[in-house]
Amino acid sequence: MTEFSSESLASIGPKEFAQLVKSTPDSKITEVMGSDSRSKILDEVFNRMPTLFRADRAGATQAVIHWNITGGPGGSTDTYETVIENGACTVTNQPAREPKLAMTMDPVTFLKVVTGDGNPMMMFMTGKIKAKGDLGLAAQVAKLFDIPKN
Repeated sequence: MTEFSSESLASIGPKEFAQLVKSTPDSKITEVMGSDSRSKILDEVFNRMPTLFRADRAGATQAVIHWNITGGPGGSTDTYETVIENGACTVTNQPAREPKLAMTMDPVTFLKVVTGDGNPMMMFMTGKIKAKGDLGLAAQVAKLFDIPKN
Protein backbone atom coordinates (compact mmCIF):
# COMPACT_ATOMS: atom_id res chain seq x y z
CA MET A 1 0.00 0.00 0.00
CA THR A 2 1.29 3.43 -0.96
CA GLU A 3 1.73 5.88 1.91
CA PHE A 4 0.10 9.30 1.72
CA SER A 5 2.83 11.78 0.70
CA SER A 6 3.71 14.33 -1.96
CA GLU A 7 5.83 11.69 -3.71
CA SER A 8 2.97 9.18 -3.90
CA LEU A 9 0.59 11.80 -5.30
CA ALA A 10 2.94 12.74 -8.12
CA SER A 11 3.20 9.12 -9.26
CA ILE A 12 -0.45 8.01 -9.20
CA GLY A 13 -3.63 8.96 -11.00
CA PRO A 14 -6.75 10.66 -9.58
CA LYS A 15 -8.60 7.40 -8.85
CA GLU A 16 -5.65 5.88 -7.00
CA PHE A 17 -5.14 9.11 -5.07
CA ALA A 18 -8.83 9.09 -4.08
CA GLN A 19 -8.45 5.55 -2.72
CA LEU A 20 -5.29 6.60 -0.87
CA VAL A 21 -7.08 9.55 0.80
CA LYS A 22 -10.01 7.32 1.74
CA SER A 23 -7.72 4.70 3.34
CA THR A 24 -5.50 7.19 5.21
CA PRO A 25 -6.59 8.22 8.73
CA ASP A 26 -7.58 11.91 9.06
CA SER A 27 -4.85 12.36 11.69
CA LYS A 28 -2.16 11.24 9.19
CA ILE A 29 -3.53 13.56 6.48
CA THR A 30 -3.52 16.44 8.98
CA GLU A 31 0.09 15.63 9.92
CA VAL A 32 1.31 15.48 6.30
CA MET A 33 -0.68 18.60 5.33
CA GLY A 34 0.94 20.52 8.20
CA SER A 35 4.43 19.63 6.97
CA ASP A 36 6.73 20.81 4.20
CA SER A 37 4.99 18.40 1.78
CA ARG A 38 1.80 20.48 1.93
CA SER A 39 2.52 22.87 -0.94
CA LYS A 40 3.62 20.02 -3.22
CA ILE A 41 0.39 18.12 -2.52
CA LEU A 42 -1.83 21.19 -2.98
CA ASP A 43 0.02 22.19 -6.17
CA GLU A 44 -0.40 18.67 -7.58
CA VAL A 45 -4.13 18.56 -6.76
CA PHE A 46 -4.80 22.03 -8.19
CA ASN A 47 -2.62 21.40 -11.27
CA ARG A 48 -4.92 18.47 -12.10
CA MET A 49 -8.09 20.57 -11.95
CA PRO A 50 -7.98 21.87 -15.54
CA THR A 51 -7.73 18.31 -16.89
CA LEU A 52 -10.63 17.16 -14.69
CA PHE A 53 -12.78 20.18 -15.65
CA ARG A 54 -16.02 19.29 -17.44
CA ALA A 55 -16.79 22.13 -19.88
CA ASP A 56 -19.91 20.24 -20.99
CA ARG A 57 -21.35 20.57 -17.47
CA ALA A 58 -20.21 24.17 -16.96
CA GLY A 59 -22.24 25.60 -19.83
CA ALA A 60 -22.03 29.38 -19.67
CA THR A 61 -20.62 29.42 -16.12
CA GLN A 62 -18.19 32.30 -15.59
CA ALA A 63 -16.66 32.28 -12.13
CA VAL A 64 -13.62 33.05 -10.03
CA ILE A 65 -13.37 30.69 -7.04
CA HIS A 66 -10.93 31.06 -4.17
CA TRP A 67 -10.07 27.92 -2.22
CA ASN A 68 -8.71 28.81 1.23
CA ILE A 69 -7.05 25.76 2.76
CA THR A 70 -6.31 26.22 6.47
CA GLY A 71 -4.03 24.16 8.70
CA GLY A 72 -0.68 25.01 7.15
CA PRO A 73 2.62 25.26 9.04
CA GLY A 74 2.33 27.83 11.82
CA GLY A 75 -1.45 28.09 11.29
CA SER A 76 -1.09 29.46 7.77
CA THR A 77 -3.75 29.37 5.04
CA ASP A 78 -3.05 28.73 1.36
CA THR A 79 -5.31 30.31 -1.24
CA TYR A 80 -5.68 28.97 -4.76
CA GLU A 81 -7.74 30.64 -7.47
CA THR A 82 -9.77 28.68 -10.00
CA VAL A 83 -11.08 30.69 -12.95
CA ILE A 84 -13.84 29.21 -15.08
CA GLU A 85 -14.58 31.19 -18.23
CA ASN A 86 -15.20 30.58 -21.90
CA GLY A 87 -15.47 26.82 -21.33
CA ALA A 88 -12.02 26.52 -19.74
CA CYS A 89 -10.56 26.22 -16.25
CA THR A 90 -7.29 27.79 -15.09
CA VAL A 91 -5.69 27.61 -11.67
CA THR A 92 -3.10 29.73 -9.85
CA ASN A 93 -1.74 29.95 -6.31
CA GLN A 94 -1.39 33.72 -6.80
CA PRO A 95 -5.01 34.94 -6.56
CA ALA A 96 -5.45 38.16 -8.51
CA ARG A 97 -9.18 38.50 -9.14
CA GLU A 98 -12.20 39.22 -6.99
CA PRO A 99 -13.87 35.88 -6.26
CA LYS A 100 -17.51 35.12 -7.04
CA LEU A 101 -17.16 32.38 -4.42
CA ALA A 102 -14.63 31.88 -1.61
CA MET A 103 -14.57 28.59 0.25
CA THR A 104 -12.57 27.98 3.41
CA MET A 105 -11.87 24.49 4.76
CA ASP A 106 -9.24 22.42 6.52
CA PRO A 107 -6.95 20.19 4.44
CA VAL A 108 -8.73 16.94 5.36
CA THR A 109 -12.09 18.36 4.21
CA PHE A 110 -10.52 19.72 1.02
CA LEU A 111 -8.96 16.37 0.10
CA LYS A 112 -12.23 14.55 0.83
CA VAL A 113 -14.11 16.94 -1.49
CA VAL A 114 -11.64 16.69 -4.38
CA THR A 115 -11.43 12.91 -4.16
CA GLY A 116 -15.18 12.30 -3.93
CA ASP A 117 -14.90 10.97 -0.37
CA GLY A 118 -17.20 13.58 1.13
CA ASN A 119 -20.53 15.18 0.30
CA PRO A 120 -19.83 18.90 -0.28
CA MET A 121 -23.43 19.89 0.53
CA MET A 122 -23.32 18.09 3.89
CA MET A 123 -19.95 19.69 4.60
CA PHE A 124 -21.45 23.15 3.97
CA MET A 125 -24.43 22.37 6.17
CA THR A 126 -22.25 21.10 9.03
CA GLY A 127 -19.84 24.06 8.79
CA LYS A 128 -16.81 22.04 7.63
CA ILE A 129 -16.78 24.25 4.52
CA LYS A 130 -17.43 27.95 4.95
CA ALA A 131 -18.59 29.70 1.80
CA LYS A 132 -18.85 33.40 1.02
CA GLY A 133 -20.42 34.70 -2.16
CA ASP A 134 -22.44 32.72 -4.70
CA LEU A 135 -23.85 29.82 -2.69
CA GLY A 136 -25.61 28.43 -5.78
CA LEU A 137 -22.20 28.08 -7.39
CA ALA A 138 -20.89 26.46 -4.20
CA ALA A 139 -23.61 23.81 -4.47
CA GLN A 140 -22.62 23.09 -8.11
CA VAL A 141 -18.84 23.33 -7.99
CA ALA A 142 -18.21 19.59 -7.51
CA LYS A 143 -20.31 18.83 -10.60
CA LEU A 144 -17.96 20.93 -12.75
CA PHE A 145 -15.13 18.43 -12.29
CA ASP A 146 -14.69 14.77 -13.07
CA ILE A 147 -14.23 13.68 -9.44
CA PRO A 148 -13.36 10.01 -8.94
CA LYS A 149 -16.20 7.86 -7.64
CA ASN A 150 -15.05 5.59 -4.82
